Amino acid sequence: MLFKLVSWNVNGLRAVSAKADWDWFAHSDAQVVALQETKAHPEQLDEDVREPAGWESRWASSTVKKGYSGVAVFSRVPFLSWSAELPQPEFQGEGRLLHLEYPDFHFFNGYFPNGGAEELDESGKPTGSFKRVPYKMAYFEAFLAYAEECRKSKPIVVCGDFNIAHKPIDLARPKPNEKCTGFLPEERAFLDRFTALGYVDTFRHVHGDAPDNYSWWSYKTRARAKNVGWRIDYFFVSQELAPAIRDAWIENDVHGSDHCPVGLSLEI
Repeated sequence: MLFKLVSWNVNGLRAVSAKADWDWFAHSDAQVVALQETKAHPEQLDEDVREPAGWESRWASSTVKKGYSGVAVFSRVPFLSWSAELPQPEFQGEGRLLHLEYPDFHFFNGYFPNGGAEELDESGKPTGSFKRVPYKMAYFEAFLAYAEECRKSKPIVVCGDFNIAHKPIDLARPKPNEKCTGFLPEERAFLDRFTALGYVDTFRHVHGDAPDNYSWWSYKTRARAKNVGWRIDYFFVSQELAPAIRDAWIENDVHGSDHCPVGLSLEI
């Protein structure tokens, strides 16, 4: 069976689902659609968005702040179990993770934390430190430990907005961004370690070092029109599933958000 999965940070599902761009969902032939940054509780959405015919939906919404974060998964195929959030209380409440167990793999949909605003010193000058980077890195460590525990029983598929561009090829302007969160040495070092532990970046597995492939563009500077972007949305699989990879792609012709969808197909 060809198992097709797609992932999209929609940057507000209520807004996107009101646009013509949401036709993307109706025309999807994927078995699983994962969304990040939904910024909504399911009861705030129209029924055809919340529970579309032919799909089983699961949600993790922010309880600490309304209109913030949130992830959702829509599945056309049965799953064995599901859970929301990481096990540790300190990483719960922001609606950042869904875990669905399928017969052949554990599937994670994550909206991983960003580094937040840069901290200022007493005179108002930037310090080079970012408010949420410590939380972000602790979250990644907790996620990795959880994934490794689940991996003991079956392989891992994890998708979502990682808020990290791994290598210089993964953003249009690496040099000016070396001191920006999303491309900090400690953030990139986590993905170095993640991949060293056997988590395969499926897009690079399929396409190698193909340049100019991004999944997020800032709204501020018409960056998308100039393709000045970052590749921060991923599908990783644990290496046991690498032989099953048939394709991986970026749907950069899909609009409606500052991110575009990314996809993966596996022969299961």
